[in-house]
Amino acid sequence: MDKITVCMGSSCFGKGNQATAEAVTRFVEERKLEDKIEVTGCLCSGHCAKGPNIMINDKLISGVSEQSIGAAIEQELGLTL
Repeated sequence: MDKITVCMGSSCFGKGNQATAEAVTRFVEERKLEDKIEVTGCLCSGHCAKGPNIMINDKLISGVSEQSIGAAIEQELGLTL
């Protein structure tokens, strides 16, 4: 199972990661991928200056937004939907 972790630390949260977390959840649900992708949050990924951040499996993705997150997930997980 793939894992997406959305940083919800104060820096990333302040830079819009709440909307990004909602977009990730919507992406997974709309594509019926709940059994293939686990979505979680963390308090701080430790890369505040690069944020907002998410982790897709073990890869840090920085500078994400609600608008760019779908393409990042598709690219990192090799999805062709």
